[in-house]
Amino acid sequence: MKQVVAAGGRASIYPANLMDADAVHDMAAETWKKFRPVDALFCNAGMTGQKRSGDDGYEAEITNVFNLNLHHSRILSESFAPKMAERGQGSIVMTASLSALRGNGNIGVYSLTKAALVQLAKDMAVKFGPKGVRVNSVAPGLIATGWEGAILSDPVKSARRMQMTPLRRVGEPNEIADAALFLASDRASFITGHCLVVDGGTSITDGS
Repeated sequence: MKQVVAAGGRASIYPANLMDADAVHDMAAETWKKFRPVDALFCNAGMTGQKRSGDDGYEAEITNVFNLNLHHSRILSESFAPKMAERGQGSIVMTASLSALRGNGNIGVYSLTKAALVQLAKDMAVKFGPKGVRVNSVAPGLIATGWEGAILSDPVKSARRMQMTPLRRVGEPNEIADAALFLASDRASFITGHCLVVDGGTSITDGS
């Protein structure tokens, strides 16, 4: 936020429980009231969930995962897209995941929510494209956000993952931010309904 202000922009923090639909609606309304018009929306919050089928509390956690990963993005997008359409311009970017694009036996319902985000972006791109609003998603691979430690701390898992990644490294958060900024910007003015994979090549290789 300090960087935005230092560059001459306006910035504000609005704490909200993104698992609560009413709170998300309130945040959208307050944001539009304070910063309208809104040119770009980036839906980035997400969680993997820790429980697996059969664990106590699994169904309750599934509800939270879907609310945070999918429904908050849907509510925010449905709040801002029509207003963007009235102006004839706007861009929405959603954070999906490499897990949305291939099968995974250990990641739970996380992959379902991320696959749904990819489809949500496509559906909204079709709906709002004629009115000048673009909607895309970005699908990160393994990124150094802290979660990668579960893989890299195990020498066997780490070696396997690097073998499955042609660039032989973990991605950095700024590389995902740059991809999202590109999709949100006018430099991507003829791109909509697209899922931009940023994974160091993991999705294209057989591990050789």
